[in-house]
Parts: sequence; C-alpha cells; structure tokens
Amino acid sequence: MAKIMHVQTVLMVEDIDALKAKTGETNTKDALAKAVAHYLECEYTQVKNMWTTKLENVVNKRTKEIYQEEN
Repeated sequence: MAKIMHVQTVLMVEDIDALKAKTGETNTKDALAKAVAHYLECEYTQVKNMWTTKLENVVNKRTKEIYQEEN
C-alpha cells in the first residue's frame, strides 16, 4: 500500500496561475500534482547540467531530422 503525505507550502499567486496555465489544470492541487509527477519523470532533472543536456539533445535531434530530409 502506498503511503500518502499531506504537504503545504507558500507560493506566489502569479506562480500558481502560471503553473495552472502551463499544466492545463484549473485547480491548484491538480496543477501541483502534475508538475511534481513531471519533475520526477523528466530525464533532464537527473543530470548536473540540465539545460545544457536538453539543448544538446534538441540540436542533435534537429540535425538528424535535417540530415534525413536531405537524403
């Protein structure tokens, strides 16, 4: 059986509104749950230079797509 913990935090209203818009959720609880789930599953949160790694992957993917279009 999974353990469940109730947590609380203080966030700016603007941050909550932005999170709701980005996640597509209308209530705070669902927006936070979706954001936490994404953070835990995202491959980029586990590496030291998250943004560098993500950018390298995007560039490599785009380069590969361009190469395939040319051939």
